[in-house]
Amino acid sequence: MLQKLYIRNYAIIEELSLEFDEQMNVITGETGAGKSIILGALSLILGERADTSVLINREAKCIVEAFFNTKHNTRFNQLLEASEIDQDHQTIIRREISPTGKSRAFINDTPVTLSVLHQLCSALVDLHRQFDLQALEQKSFLYDVIDAVADSSANRTEYQVLFHAYTRQKQTFHELEEALLQWQKEADYKQFLLEELDQANFQTEEIEESEISLKQLSHAEQILNNLNQVYSGLEGGEAPLNQELKRLLSQLHNLDDLMPEAAVLAQRMESSIIELKDIAEETLALQDKVELNPEYLQVLQERIDLGYRLLKKHGLQNTADLIALQQELQTELNKQTTANEELEGMQLVIAEMEQRLLQQAKKLSHKRNMALPDFEQQINALLQLVGMPNGKLKIQSNPGNHFHLQGIDEMEFLLDANKSGQFKSIQKAASGGELSRIMLCIKALTAKALELPSLIFDEIDTGISGEAAHQVSILLQDLGTYHQVICITHLPQVAGRGRKHFFVYKESDEQEQVKTKVRELSTDDRIKVIAEMIGGAKPSTAAIENAKELVK
Repeated sequence: MLQKLYIRNYAIIEELSLEFDEQMNVITGETGAGKSIILGALSLILGERADTSVLINREAKCIVEAFFNTKHNTRFNQLLEASEIDQDHQTIIRREISPTGKSRAFINDTPVTLSVLHQLCSALVDLHRQFDLQALEQKSFLYDVIDAVADSSANRTEYQVLFHAYTRQKQTFHELEEALLQWQKEADYKQFLLEELDQANFQTEEIEESEISLKQLSHAEQILNNLNQVYSGLEGGEAPLNQELKRLLSQLHNLDDLMPEAAVLAQRMESSIIELKDIAEETLALQDKVELNPEYLQVLQERIDLGYRLLKKHGLQNTADLIALQQELQTELNKQTTANEELEGMQLVIAEMEQRLLQQAKKLSHKRNMALPDFEQQINALLQLVGMPNGKLKIQSNPGNHFHLQGIDEMEFLLDANKSGQFKSIQKAASGGELSRIMLCIKALTAKALELPSLIFDEIDTGISGEAAHQVSILLQDLGTYHQVICITHLPQVAGRGRKHFFVYKESDEQEQVKTKVRELSTDDRIKVIAEMIGGAKPSTAAIENAKELVK
């Protein structure tokens, strides 16, 4: 509920502070005194836009601050949590308009955008003005009303849990279906690429090893010639190196007895001769491995060319990259088969969920439709009392062909305002004042069942008097038993019902500037103000007695 409203430097309000009762509050005052200006300032808290034209003092900021008790406001606290804003039992909302035109909004000292402010404050304040159709235009409000009178809110909650699961499942199905369609568009090309790589069938490091083999084959004669020269120099020819080394080794052995150091040199030379003999044998063995094969040379060249072409085509570096791409393409094509199977399974799940959802939707529709006649009868009886004797409201309920958040049936408020027998959309058939009174009747009937924010009514009693005004005042007071009500009124019957009564008036300061002031009335002041509402500036004794009775 709204505990306190503070306004500074707004229009003709220099500064004022109002503290509200948790039940019914009334605001009265002469026309033009500034009652609607107070609502205009409150609208800033609700997220409406403003500019520097609202500043009474062009050199100071405009500040509007509202204090709410939100301890038990479940919806608002859920919205706060979703917006990652700190929660407390008391929520402070502040709006600032600077002389430069810059606007800032805060919730519990956390800066927020106007869209976030509007969304959050819709759970705190329900503002009813003439021609304000917001609640009636929201489909969810109609279903809230019907479920309140039909005692089907629990059924709707159960339905909505399954509906959300159903919509998520369908969303997942459509995403997978779209992905599969995209895969199918690319499948032929990917299959072609895979078949090309499968046909090439490159083995690990084949391209790199083929390059080495190609070099060897291309220079086979040079390799054989060089190897042969090495072998001949070591073992063959007219003066092989190893034979000469053996002769020199013999010379060193002749010194074994004469010079022991020479024996060490002989051992080293003997090891070298053995090593060179091994080298000679290995060069001979290498010659056996070298082959002159022009046909194999051509095969290697073709494999390398194929490898280079595929590497360039796919922007890859080596054989390992090609093999990885081949495996990746195979995996993606296998996914398509798996996705088809998954889609078939999901279709079965969705079909089963649709059956369960249809059963719950029909159950919900049945409870709603059973409650409609009694609700229409009650609402039309109230309309008779509040000054709409020719008005008749009905709720049109048609079975739909698709699921939505509120069920499967399509419902709409219709009104016949003049006993014409023709029902039209309520927005088209009702005037602003009638719409306000219809909303009052609806909320009066559902007050116990619906969780409502602070309800603010701006002159919804315009154009009525007598018994209709009396009945409106009763409805407002009853509504205030369950919810906070703030009502701006010109009717003494309504003013007498308030637990708190604020009087708005104008006053000139020393500079002859007119300012709006507000004061909370005592019981005696209330009697005086209400008597003036009945009988004018100089009320009669009868008017004063009437005012006392209304206040009593």
